[in-house]
Amino acid sequence: MYFEIVGEIGEVETIAVGGRIRDIMRLRRTFGSGRWRKLKGRAQVRLMGGMTRLAEIHWYEAHGIGRKKMKIKRFLD
Repeated sequence: MYFEIVGEIGEVETIAVGGRIRDIMRLRRTFGSGRWRKLKGRAQVRLMGGMTRLAEIHWYEAHGIGRKKMKIKRFLD
């Protein structure tokens, strides 16, 4: 599903760090080594059809690499 984040991501929480991330080897192989964290937060997203909804978003992030593999986990409205 394609989406675009509208505004800022709020209520950001860390879910897992380093070796606790299930896909850590794939992240390191694809994007490089770093202090990887899996995060979740809430944001307004614009879906492909143009509709805007509040959603819980999950993504991976590492210092110097940035946010990768963002996905919508569920809609909150």
